Amino acid sequence: MEAYSYFCNTRIEMGIGNAKKIAQILEPFNVGSSILLVSDPGVVGTGLVSPIQKALEDAGYNVTLFDALSQNPRDTECIAGAALFNECEAQAIVAVGGGSAMDVGKAIALIGPNGGSPTEYAGGIRPYTNIAPIICVPTTAGTGSEVTRSSVITEQATHRKITLKDALLRPLLAILDPELTQTVPPAVTAATGVDALVHAIEGYTCKVSNPISRALGASAMEKIVSALPEAYRDGRNIEARFKMQEGSLLAGLCFGSADVAAVHCLAEALGSLYDTPHGVANSVFLPYVLKFNAQEDIQMHARLAKYMNFAQDSDTESLAIDKLIIGIQELTENLAIPKLNELPGVKTEDFDKIVELSVLNGSTKSNVRAINASNYRKILETAYHSEN
Repeated sequence: MEAYSYFCNTRIEMGIGNAKKIAQILEPFNVGSSILLVSDPGVVGTGLVSPIQKALEDAGYNVTLFDALSQNPRDTECIAGAALFNECEAQAIVAVGGGSAMDVGKAIALIGPNGGSPTEYAGGIRPYTNIAPIICVPTTAGTGSEVTRSSVITEQATHRKITLKDALLRPLLAILDPELTQTVPPAVTAATGVDALVHAIEGYTCKVSNPISRALGASAMEKIVSALPEAYRDGRNIEARFKMQEGSLLAGLCFGSADVAAVHCLAEALGSLYDTPHGVANSVFLPYVLKFNAQEDIQMHARLAKYMNFAQDSDTESLAIDKLIIGIQELTENLAIPKLNELPGVKTEDFDKIVELSVLNGSTKSNVRAINASNYRKILETAYHSEN
């Protein structure tokens, strides 16, 4: 019998058209009158942010926009955002966008009131305290950051990805509106969708999983695998978009009180070196890490294949695992996600650095099967040279 705890204090509001009602939804929370609106240039350029800003301003909020951030956000960007937070005397953060905007929003909510740098908090030098209220409005179905306790930031000087992690970083409010995802381009839909799938898989299988996270992960896997191909094919399909945003949310709740594992360790290393989109980086390693991990717990990985409808209940465990690997590969191929050796900038001479960064990642210890530098290197080599 296992002992465990599960906690999520985020209020979740899921519904079509919720973005238009943001001021009404936010009103009971009394977060103050001055808001720093955090987004990224790409999302701002789509026109999704200005109606939200106007709705808040029309309701009497003083809103300042900060959008100087990258798709793999830097510590320097968080510090700049924190300076603006203080300059405009903001009292709360509203983050509109994908994982980058939400992760930066969390970091600003921490650093703005308290000072310091992301590294100081990730390294335990400064305590997590006095964090400004965080409201997240995701515009993709991928990261689940709207309900997690984590913020992943790249140290610009070292290219190392660090994770701010504390229960106090969970957003006060998550406002989900599938309409915001209808204009997401197919390539981004694919990458963010696989990112959510990896969250569900790793949150389910990692060493610190629990019955609640596994239940959430199982539901997320089924929804994502069934809805992602249709959302990719027809972005205006609101039913598919709803299922994908719900799947992403469930996946965030799954790993948010558990952890991710080796797929993310490799993906974060790749992203820190080459600025590879996080979902793409997850995708290129997923089948190879699954094949490595399946040897540790055959029964559990066979269940994954059945949750995702790659295998039948009557299949043997061995056959189900084979179908799991093939199913994941076919899914990513049909989504036109490139392979590792097709990604810009990736060089085999950088593999030592990728391995080093992966081993240093705090989630390495959570992988269901013990994994070391040699294992990481073999997975890298196999993924790079594979024809499948």
